[in-house]
Amino acid sequence: MEVKAISKNVRISASKGRDLARAVVGKRVGDALKITEFSPRKAAFLLGRTIKSAAANASHNDGLDVDTLVVSKAVFDEGASQRRFWPRARGSASPIEKQSSHITVVLSDGRE
Repeated sequence: MEVKAISKNVRISASKGRDLARAVVGKRVGDALKITEFSPRKAAFLLGRTIKSAAANASHNDGLDVDTLVVSKAVFDEGASQRRFWPRARGSASPIEKQSSHITVVLSDGRE
């Protein structure tokens, strides 16, 4: 059985979280939460929050034991970008893109 949680429109670039997402795939939920808890990065906090949400979904909605669940998929996808402008010399402007991302975490118990 698989359980999913998605965090949408999170204000972080997707490239900043992808390496951390690769680090937690294949780990048990407790081990993945330890990895995210002791990392000082913003992506670790956001990924940990999404993993906790998926674990709560598994426990509450499906009655699964959280200790047996494994992170089968963790993905940082690109979301919408906010476009802003920074004023420059002589009345011109430079564009700024404030990127966001969607975090998807899928937990599995190993059974189909």
